[in-house]
Amino acid sequence: MIEAQHTLIIDAVIARVWDYVQDIRRWANLMPGMRECTVIDANDSRWLLKVGVGGLVRTVNVLVHVDEWAGPERVNFSYQLEGDPVVGRGSYTAARTHDDRTEVTLHVVVEGSGPVAPMWEAMCRPLLPRLAKSFAEQLKGEIENAASAAEETQEPLQAPQSEEKQSVLSSMGRWLRVGGNKSAQE
Repeated sequence: MIEAQHTLIIDAVIARVWDYVQDIRRWANLMPGMRECTVIDANDSRWLLKVGVGGLVRTVNVLVHVDEWAGPERVNFSYQLEGDPVVGRGSYTAARTHDDRTEVTLHVVVEGSGPVAPMWEAMCRPLLPRLAKSFAEQLKGEIENAASAAEETQEPLQAPQSEEKQSVLSSMGRWLRVGGNKSAQE
């Protein structure tokens, strides 16, 4: 089992943050390697992702289930890869800060099973925290941009549409370079 958690402050009131995160398609669009998100019902969706670790790149179907929508403060979810012995769970929590910003914590757990699980987890263990941090920062940027635009027009938040999807491998490479540069500067 591997897990990661990342906390950050979003420069938007909690209601604006919730306007954005209550749509599962917005979460899916931020996932590296996202090819397609099919919403099955209010709690279930299927995400088609192109993923890569090392030299292995493949397409996977991920069934995502929202176990609890308790907005604007909490979302609990679980997921499983179709045809692979990988399951997981996670949470999103949000709280108002004293200056009307929003503290958000994202937590994710990935569990593999079977004979290759130890090797898979060893390869992914250093990547998951970077992925969680990058995803959280991208979520923050999208919400702040949408909240700023919505404040100007007084309209509900709209997710920017990205036409070009990148592979997980290229995205992870970019994150590693950015993360490595940040570490060198800190």
